[in-house]
Amino acid sequence: MTVSSTNSIRILDIKYGTSVDGIGLRTSLYTAGCEHHCMGCHNPQSWSEDGGQSVTVEELFREIVEADMNVTFTGGDPMLHPEGFIELARMIKQRTDKTIWCYTGYLFEELLKHPLRRELVELCDVIVDGRYVEAERDLSLHFRGSRNQRIIDVAKSLSGEICLLEC
Repeated sequence: MTVSSTNSIRILDIKYGTSVDGIGLRTSLYTAGCEHHCMGCHNPQSWSEDGGQSVTVEELFREIVEADMNVTFTGGDPMLHPEGFIELARMIKQRTDKTIWCYTGYLFEELLKHPLRRELVELCDVIVDGRYVEAERDLSLHFRGSRNQRIIDVAKSLSGEICLLEC
């Protein structure tokens, strides 16, 4: 059954087989647009919402299936425009067994207060939250750039208390 997509996502890059954006080899989607503008950001070219190219959710889903790896949404900040990522995450969850990690500068608690962002959170397995803080940079950390950022197990955290994933 083919479902027609009405959404597209502005994508700067797709990295296949990366091991830095979550556990295992992953397909990482780098989206355009970030309002956080963190000092020392490793990806400042992602700040503009006009960057990259518009790619349909269906095209991205086909890329993910063909790559046959777990998935990471990163950026920019996927939570800035969650609609397309919600549709993509639904497709991934309904049609594959892949896990989804999502990087965002927003705090988990903030995301839960915004209906669309909460919907995207609930479709993800792991959220890496918090702005990058250059003063808290730590190269020894796995899957994050600064000590303030948290790697959150979504399913265990939705009931109220934040549960961090040990990596």
